[in-house]
Amino acid sequence: MSLIEQAAKRLEELRRAGASLPGDTPAQAVPEGAAEARRETVPTPEALVRELNARDAESAPVGSLRTRMGGEAATPADRGVRARLKPQVRVEIDLARLKELGFVTPDEPQSLIADEFRVLKRPILRNAQDQSRTQSRNRNLVLVTSALQAEGKTFVALNLAISIAMEFDNTVLLVDGDVAHPSLPELMGLPASPGLLDLLMREDLDVGQALLQTNIEKLTVLPAGTRNRRATELLASEKMAILLREFVSRFPDRIIIFDSPPLLATTEARVLSTHMGQIIMVVAADSTSQHAVNQALATIENSENVFMMLNKATKTDVGSYYGYGYPADDEPR
Repeated sequence: MSLIEQAAKRLEELRRAGASLPGDTPAQAVPEGAAEARRETVPTPEALVRELNARDAESAPVGSLRTRMGGEAATPADRGVRARLKPQVRVEIDLARLKELGFVTPDEPQSLIADEFRVLKRPILRNAQDQSRTQSRNRNLVLVTSALQAEGKTFVALNLAISIAMEFDNTVLLVDGDVAHPSLPELMGLPASPGLLDLLMREDLDVGQALLQTNIEKLTVLPAGTRNRRATELLASEKMAILLREFVSRFPDRIIIFDSPPLLATTEARVLSTHMGQIIMVVAADSTSQHAVNQALATIENSENVFMMLNKATKTDVGSYYGYGYPADDEPR
């Protein structure tokens, strides 16, 4: 339909509704010499369409305005939820220190560790984005755990989060779910602040007050929060389920990664696993026994996507196709 046809159709609709329209004047005789002046005041078809669209936007109810929030209309309640979920605190992660400790960093995307986590994240992202399969739990909820302590689960969780934050189409929320012995604050240099358990205990705390926006553009962190002796019950509560549904439904492009306690050491990890759509089981090479791994896997209930990751291995095939590491920026490629 041409612009002229659009304008004519909209004019007719508004006239039937009794609206005053651009260029309309009361029915009266036009003085001699005034016809040309009136023609100059009549808007062009393009301007008329724009003005009519603007009128519709101004008069439409707020709830009908379309906003990118999971493809749904943004009602006042929706906008209130988005405001609650927006991080209100920004923190600076020492990326140079993380690099020295062997972590993936956005300023060095060409490295062996970066390639290793590219391999790990691809099936995670594919599962999260696959809408052709039905599944009872949300696939963008990812638990990183292990059978025992000191197998490297926090190392894997943080590296995976940073690697996914380097994607063009995804954002990441890294949750410190190791509520008894949180490692992320010291590792990332995070300040003492409310976190996950505080959101489950306090009615006066908005989610945005607990979220920490980092200097890695697409990475947000939710700390573990204040320790509580009833942490297992809090994580198993309906309020926890509601919080996770809120995260998932409002940010469909976000991958939510939980750094979990070891499965055989606490009950919190087992409770967290019941909420998750994907689980990464970290196994320390030449350290974790097969018996411990089997016991840990037996505690995971009804998860369709469980990945095993061998950590602390002395050799990897990733990058071996080229036969050498990436050259420095000033070396020929």
